[in-house]
Amino acid sequence: MAYGENDRLAQSYISALLNGLANLGWSDGGNVKIDVRWADGDVNRMSLMAKELIDLQPDLIFAHTTPVTAAVTRETRTIPIIFAIVSDPVGAGFVDGLSRPGRNITGYINVEAAMGGKWLELLKDVAPRVQRVGVLYNPPTAPGGGQYFLPSVETAARSLGASLMIAPVYSDAEIEEAIASLARGPSAGIVVLTDAFMLIHRQTVIAAAAKYKLPVVGHSRVWATEGAVLAYGQDSVDIFRRASTYCDRVMRGERPNDLPVQVPTKFEFVVNLKIARALGIEVPSSLLARADEVIE
Repeated sequence: MAYGENDRLAQSYISALLNGLANLGWSDGGNVKIDVRWADGDVNRMSLMAKELIDLQPDLIFAHTTPVTAAVTRETRTIPIIFAIVSDPVGAGFVDGLSRPGRNITGYINVEAAMGGKWLELLKDVAPRVQRVGVLYNPPTAPGGGQYFLPSVETAARSLGASLMIAPVYSDAEIEEAIASLARGPSAGIVVLTDAFMLIHRQTVIAAAAKYKLPVVGHSRVWATEGAVLAYGQDSVDIFRRASTYCDRVMRGERPNDLPVQVPTKFEFVVNLKIARALGIEVPSSLLARADEVIE
């Protein structure tokens, strides 16, 4: 797992996976033994923990996020791997193609590259006054080092007449510094790209944005529930639940190569109306009508 053990979001993912496995007849400590490692967004720990798990010679490895999957694939080309929450498995070199992975690995994509532009469009929809947009991401954990999403963000910015401040960040201090710099100019907002580091450090982003009264758009429901003005992206709990079926099939003898990479089928659009009001934003009724959840 890319996140920390005490992260309630990460625990909800693990619960979905374990419940899915239980429904398929697998009981941890009964007919299967599950070893979990928590990397807490640290790519060095991911590498160390990947080695630890490979040394156990498991029948199957479950890898959460792109950097964890990269760490695991560097260590084995034979042990079956199921990944979840990976944006670009072909571009990252994990699989040869989506329909025929071609190797010892398959799994579940979370979002496509075009989603970067969608997040910016939603920020402009909810806060049309925003002209300067800070784009936050962590290169070591972001898909393609951040380059997977940035082209679509830049295309959307040109179309919407917005200027971008591309802000790769590596620490809480750099997050705070980037947001403070953004806030020195007028009409600013924030788009957070999807990566493990940014999600783990989401409260730093939210607290700094609140300090400077900047609207934030995130990729996962938890961003909106914890203080972003809105969030749009895949239902990650659903992805973990679905991933249990591939774990089951591999443990029963199927090969990852025969299991096509799956795309998300369930998305969530959450608007935090309370935060919007605190920022003086009047959320369009058309946007509220599209939301799966509105937080009052």
